[in-house]
Amino acid sequence: MGGLLFAGAVGCGGEGDGGGQDDKKPSGKSKATASATGPKALTEAQLTAASFTDGETVGKYTASEYTLGAPHGDDYTADPAVCQPLVSLAADVTDYDLKSEVNRQADVPDEMLGLTVAVQLRSYGGGDAARVMKALDKAGEECADGFTEVRAVAKGKYLKVEPVKAPEFGAGADEARAYHFTILDVKGKLKLHEYLTVVRSGSATLSFRGEITDTKDFGGVPEEVTDAQWEKFRAAVGPK
Repeated sequence: MGGLLFAGAVGCGGEGDGGGQDDKKPSGKSKATASATGPKALTEAQLTAASFTDGETVGKYTASEYTLGAPHGDDYTADPAVCQPLVSLAADVTDYDLKSEVNRQADVPDEMLGLTVAVQLRSYGGGDAARVMKALDKAGEECADGFTEVRAVAKGKYLKVEPVKAPEFGAGADEARAYHFTILDVKGKLKLHEYLTVVRSGSATLSFRGEITDTKDFGGVPEEVTDAQWEKFRAAVGPK
């Protein structure tokens, strides 16, 4: 669950994905072997050029860089492990051939408790971007009735995982998934809402996680954010 939802209970974390392994560590899959097949991975420079820049405005939202690590890092794991892709896709808690990653956030600067969207661009070798999407599919099905997010000094309870309609990204998008999470706050009293949208284009995935420290259901990741980031990605990367 997001850092906002655990605020005050635990410090900031990174990010990770866990395609169903049985512990918190990668399975040891040979990354060199994996890189031999699949679409060519994008470099960190390419992902950086394709991402929001610090201070860029998108409607009422402003993009910024993370000053401390990345959101949903390797201290975010799931129980059962099959649910890991819904929590984190960080390299240290998955066995995917992650080549590069760029993290941004979008929020309304004057809204201290407003909606925040974590925007994460990742590039994979060996066709592993497609594996990530398959793992999301499996997690969405098997974790529909909830699961536990485990962190160093806190646990969070996902009460429900519901698939929702993903945005129409258009040309260049190979597949997209979107989910609505109902989450119990750390005190076990309030039901909070979080949304996750992930789109794949070739060897890359673009992930958008929207969260808010409020009990209202905000309806999904703002499409002005997903649309703007997708258009910037396609302009920078071009045809696959």
